[in-house]
Amino acid sequence: MLKNNVVVITGGAGLIGQEFVKAVVENGGVAVIADIDKNVGEKTKNKLSDELNTKNIDFVKLDITSKRSLQECIKKLDREYGKINALVNNAYPRNKNYGKHFFDVEYDDFVVNVGLNLGGYFLTSQQFAKYFKKQKYGNIINIGSIYGVVAPRFEVYDGTSMTMPVEYTAIKSGLIHLTKYMAKFFKGMNIRVNTLSPGGILDAQPKTFLEKYKKECLNKGMLDKSDLKGTFIYLLSDMSKYVNGQNIIVDDGFTI
Repeated sequence: MLKNNVVVITGGAGLIGQEFVKAVVENGGVAVIADIDKNVGEKTKNKLSDELNTKNIDFVKLDITSKRSLQECIKKLDREYGKINALVNNAYPRNKNYGKHFFDVEYDDFVVNVGLNLGGYFLTSQQFAKYFKKQKYGNIINIGSIYGVVAPRFEVYDGTSMTMPVEYTAIKSGLIHLTKYMAKFFKGMNIRVNTLSPGGILDAQPKTFLEKYKKECLNKGMLDKSDLKGTFIYLLSDMSKYVNGQNIIVDDGFTI
């Protein structure tokens, strides 16, 4: 479904990013891991290439908050492939103070984290969209969250050290509307922009949290990272060629 498509995945060396890389390759595309950590990115590329027995995984060092880094990345990929079919905004940069409880968050940290992430998604989309406009086509998929749609269910975190960071909800809700803004702004340019908003993904969370979270869902509860693949490929492929400016939620009914 993605034969010869070149798909850039920011944060491609991460938990969900690696699953997206696999999905692209399994559907005949070329997956480009774009990550700020060169060592981790190269190791991930080699590991997945061996695992999938493919040469269709590439790596490029990228800082999504640097215009120069983005421009160099785009030039490199254009030289190598002559095209870029899609951008997946999946990276999640944050500073060392990210993730504190509401009353403990400092203003400066809030601003920095929203800037790194939402600002980084804006800048990355802007620079790739300039390329897509010249190319006369392109596709941007932003990775959002259920907490960009509904208020946090704080009760599921009771009895754990976990919380839902205030920065996260500001970023993800802003991203959904940024998606709509860009889709409308790119009218006539043949550039699609959509958001994929997952529910919680299993990653060794405490049993008490998993039990409470599941009660908010309809069947499974927390999702496996592979549960996003179908919707992800749908948004990348021509099956969704007229789906634009939308937020598609995959959450086993958590937000209902």
